[in-house]
Amino acid sequence: MSISAESQTLEQQVQAFKALDEKIIHLGSILGLVEWDQKVMAPKKGRGLFAKAIGTLSTEAFKLTVSKEMGELVNQLSSPENSARLDDITRAQVRERKMEYDRSHLIPEDMYREYVVLTAEANDIWEEARNQADFSIFEPALVKIVEFKRKAAEIYGYQDHPYDALLDEFEPGLTVKVLDPLFARLRESSVDLLRRTQQSTSKPREDLFEQKYPIDVQKTFNREMLPIIGFDLDAGRLDETVHPFAQTINTGDVRITTRYVETNVRSALFGTIHEAGHGIYEQNIDASLEGTVLSTGASFGIHESQSRFLENMVGRSEAFWKYFYKGLQSAFPEQLGTVQLVDFYRAINRVQPSLIRVEADELTYNLHIMLRYEIEKALIGGDIEVKDLPAIWNQKVEDYLGIRPANDREGVLQDVHWSFGGFGYFPSYSLGNLYAAQILHTIEQQVPNLYEAIEQGDFDTVQTWLHAQIHQYGKLYTPEELILKVTGEPLNADYLVDYLEQKYSRIYNL
Repeated sequence: MSISAESQTLEQQVQAFKALDEKIIHLGSILGLVEWDQKVMAPKKGRGLFAKAIGTLSTEAFKLTVSKEMGELVNQLSSPENSARLDDITRAQVRERKMEYDRSHLIPEDMYREYVVLTAEANDIWEEARNQADFSIFEPALVKIVEFKRKAAEIYGYQDHPYDALLDEFEPGLTVKVLDPLFARLRESSVDLLRRTQQSTSKPREDLFEQKYPIDVQKTFNREMLPIIGFDLDAGRLDETVHPFAQTINTGDVRITTRYVETNVRSALFGTIHEAGHGIYEQNIDASLEGTVLSTGASFGIHESQSRFLENMVGRSEAFWKYFYKGLQSAFPEQLGTVQLVDFYRAINRVQPSLIRVEADELTYNLHIMLRYEIEKALIGGDIEVKDLPAIWNQKVEDYLGIRPANDREGVLQDVHWSFGGFGYFPSYSLGNLYAAQILHTIEQQVPNLYEAIEQGDFDTVQTWLHAQIHQYGKLYTPEELILKVTGEPLNADYLVDYLEQKYSRIYNL
């Protein structure tokens, strides 16, 4: 017979809570391994059974997260009297588990299990639809996913907009009311800067990447690059998949993936650096947090700040390529042997509105996120329906970027996120850019020789700073607390606006 939380001493409550927290983490670790295998290694014919197994295992973890025992424990431990007696780590664990419990405990178990199986199966359906460039293949599954998300938003509860309930899952405390002005500031400046780059007569070369780069050589270069920039291959691995992602099994087993395109060497190159940013974050969370709900990033936006920082503010910097470019030339002598570093640097930062988000330049990337954000808000709010998505998508791309998709593959089907129910996730990417620019400003104040170190192949300087200021803390702090602790002020769009203005004014001689 289990003893109710109310009759236990505080020490007993803490022990019971931590044991329950650890059990959920262990199930999540195994679940992560299964999900990675399904996407990367599993034969197609076995993926259907995988989906059901994922549904069963995920439901067991969910049941523990919203169990009566968990509810009693987090309510007891979060009372002002008890919370004041907890150490910082335990208090943060309780905060995170209570948020999960409060948000999800009213979701029926059967509804949750059906949703998990649906999204596990939907990944394969999305892949097939994408391969066929036919949205109608994916549409029935997406209709069910959207129906679930609308119901979940009502169950979670919200104050102003149902999309707020979904945003909160990825960036706690974020709402449409907060996000709209941040995005408006960024949108206005990005559109203006895009116009000026297009009018410039000093444009980077277009031809460097319009040739073949053998995939086997790409693989070798990417793998050799990873440990230099800070990704520990003894605590992780690099594999290939349709849509790049990072999957943490534990801090000693962080798996990243990339996608190789023979005619676009930048795709895997910067995709690998991006996912390495996620992986390095997870590999360097303090060991004391292992096996707890805190052993992951502070939020999806903070996580994206680390991947976008490494991909763009480091990986697309001139200093980065002053170190790596000779190696890339040696790997691809026919393609790059006679190309000067300055021309290569300008070419990888060339601004050109494109259809594919993951291959977008640093400036227009945010416009991709904003059009998705607007679509998701309208979809969850019931203003549009799934059947309308291809036409709405194509029109918004034309409105924002001045180009139009030729088919569903390069349009509404290009991203995997909706297949796993990731509504509310896309804003994390632009939030990551906003956080990253603010973090860069702080690093440059505290480490004035940052780019000189990178130029010499010294990535320890920047990684040591990130480990000390961000990585080690995992989820100990909320995103609002962390950005304030690291930079001394709340999130501010001005830093990204200024960063983009300075960078592209130099590249385009504006």
